[in-house]
Amino acid sequence: MEIKAASESLAVLGHEGRLSVLRLLMRRMPQGARPGEMAEALGMKPNTLSAYLSALEAAGLIAAERQGRAITYTACLPGIGGLIDYLYADCCRGRPDICTPAAFRAGVSLEERMEDRVYNALFICSGNSARSIFAESLLRDVGKGRFNAFSAGTKPHSELNPYALEVLERAGHDVSGMRSKHVSEFQEPGSPVMDFVFTVCDTAANEECPPWPGQPITAHWGVADPVKATGTDAEKALAFSRAYAELRRRIIAFAALQIGELEKVALQRKLDDIGRDA
Repeated sequence: MEIKAASESLAVLGHEGRLSVLRLLMRRMPQGARPGEMAEALGMKPNTLSAYLSALEAAGLIAAERQGRAITYTACLPGIGGLIDYLYADCCRGRPDICTPAAFRAGVSLEERMEDRVYNALFICSGNSARSIFAESLLRDVGKGRFNAFSAGTKPHSELNPYALEVLERAGHDVSGMRSKHVSEFQEPGSPVMDFVFTVCDTAANEECPPWPGQPITAHWGVADPVKATGTDAEKALAFSRAYAELRRRIIAFAALQIGELEKVALQRKLDDIGRDA
């Protein structure tokens, strides 16, 4: 990247509103977001958001894809990566004392963190009542001892959904110790250090969240909310079964990865590929 392009990108990101839009789209990777839901999540007026999106797209930091009459925006990783590479190699001259993330300067190496062992994985949703509970149960059973699976919600006072428990019991999962948990339980001193953190609903991915200790690998595996299903009891139950089946495909693919043999970038790409599976 040339200095002119880098300065233009930095100028675009030098605005709180435009930076907020990019941060939201990065949290939603590998999936994107439509303008309406971005405006609602960020509390922005549609015309203001439109101006921010145009500036970010012109700078090569985001990309738009038209699907019928709707437009979905995603973060443009080559553009963002080019800017970070420029800052690292040119401005900072590759100095490890300022360019390496603080979590790794004082901690173990990436290779040591990804060696074969038991990994901690956390699944986050807004309510921790269905989708994240599905993911926790699935990884606990499908992972066969390779993972410590956890789940949590961003909203307080959530409760397990009875339809979700019925699906789990019918699939043979032990739900006797299941409970709804708030994400703050995993942000306290002494909490397990996570190797993987997944958001499984768009609402949770939209929310601001401080970086996790240890810089775990993160991914967004958005699944439609079965709690919002309407109709008969049978139709509602079907929505929960579909959410469970979608997460089951992803968890099986995740558990099959040879994590200890993959370097971090390759592992991130595989997690993103799994997240694109609808």
